Parts: sequence; structure tokens; C-alpha cells
Amino acid sequence: MNTQDIAADMNMLATFLGRRDLRELSQVAVAELTGDLQVDVFVLFGGSILAGGNLLAQAIRAKVAKRYIIVGGAGHTTQTFRARVRRLCPDLQFSDEASEAEIFEAYIEKQYQLEADLLETRSTNCGNNVIFLRDLLSEHEIPCRTMIISQDLTMQLRMAAECAKEMPEVEVINYASYQVEVVPTDAGDDAAAGDDAAAGDDAVEAIVGLDFVKQPLGMWSMRRYLSLLMGEIPRLRDDENGYGPQGKGFLAHVDIPAEVEAAFACLAKEFPESIRKAFADYAQPQES
Repeated sequence: MNTQDIAADMNMLATFLGRRDLRELSQVAVAELTGDLQVDVFVLFGGSILAGGNLLAQAIRAKVAKRYIIVGGAGHTTQTFRARVRRLCPDLQFSDEASEAEIFEAYIEKQYQLEADLLETRSTNCGNNVIFLRDLLSEHEIPCRTMIISQDLTMQLRMAAECAKEMPEVEVINYASYQVEVVPTDAGDDAAAGDDAAAGDDAVEAIVGLDFVKQPLGMWSMRRYLSLLMGEIPRLRDDENGYGPQGKGFLAHVDIPAEVEAAFACLAKEFPESIRKAFADYAQPQES
């Protein structure tokens, strides 16, 4: 495959996975979709790159929700996230054991003088993120008919499918925490390579010939981003090996278009080592 085809296939997966149901974060856009100026709850999930904090601040300032919640404990990527945030924001104060929710809260407090209404800090994976969020809403008796959820672009669709399974009574509105385009390196001067050094992982590398356009804060390295994109397709499949109702039962059913499967197949042939497997310690939702 040439770099143009690789970039196109990665962008195909990103468009499929990184859903945004609103044209913008504004009360007008919310009203166009729901009939109300505000949703009941806006949720930022841990697992996102640091740009998710900027989006949360934007949502709070736009008053798109009645309540704002950050969900995220400590999972297999949290230590890497802590290290990346310390490199990007050396003046930001948080403990060595801080949860992802606490780190995002510290970030929006310092950068924007804003704070969320509630933090959920027990969860360790996408599955119990949703379960513990549901429990938190119940514990605080927060009505929730409509909810905007924001997660890392790569995991946005899976999070929505988990919400659909665990909270079927809630209208879930997707707004991925960032959007980014992959381009061949000769596509223009606005391209910028992923922050491999900030990732703090020697195994994470650039992919020669590919860059990001206007990369968001804390963006994954190119190879890590590829791995995250590719890891989602087997999880989303509704078959015996996937997370859908016919497999592990973690998700509501998701339809995967033929063109998305074709893009995945091409990337899998070119980068077979980049199909991310679930970590055993964090693969299963844990009931509270």
C-alpha cells in the first residue's frame, strides 16, 4: 500500500468510529437535535487524549448540559497518560496515583478556572465506565433522559454502544473529544508528526510517510493511533469473537459497513502487528 491509501483507510476508520451527532457544541445545535437547549448530562470519559479537557471546558462555557461529569479511574493506559500530561503541562499539580478524572479536573481548573459537577474515579475500562456512571447518576438522583458523551475518537462508537446496552432509556448523543486527519507527509506544511516522546513508550513509533493535520493536544503517536483504530473493529463486530450480543455481550449491536471492513482488511494486511488485543485485567465490565 502507498501512504495515500493508508491515510485514506485510517481516515475511513476514524470517521466511522469518531462520531459527532451535533454540528457544534452549542445550545442551538442541541435544540436542533433534541428540542431542548440543554441535555441533562455531559460526560467526558477517561481514555481520551488531553484535548478532551479543552472540549469539556468548551461544553461547560457553552452551557450545553445541566450537569457535567468526568468518568475515569485507573486502567492499563493511565500511567502513560499521567506521564504525557506531566510533559505537556509541567506546572499542573496532581498526585502520582491520580485517576484520569482527577487529572482532567485539575487541567480544566488550571487552564479555564472551571470544574465538573461530579467525578467518577473507580472505573478501569470502557465497560465499567458506563456501569459506574449509571450508578453515580442513581446515587445522586440525577435525572438523565438525554446525555452527550465524549470519548477519544477511536473509542467513541464503542462507548455509545455500551451506553445503549447499559442505559437503554437514555438518548445518547455522540461528540468525540477530537477530530484529526491523517495525510501523506508531502500533503502540506500544516501537517505535524505525533508526539512520540510525550507518549513515554519506546515501543510507539511514527509511521514513515504519514503525519497529522493540526493535531490536537496530547495526540497519540501515529503507530499508537493506528493500533487504537484497528483494535476497535474486532471488538465492535457482533460475532462470537466480538463484544456484541452474539459474542461477549458487552455492547448493543453495531452495524459495520462493508467499506469500513474493507479499509480494516487492507490495514490489517499491511500492519498485522497493529491489531490491538484486549488486556485481560481490564477486558470485562465489573458490576458494582
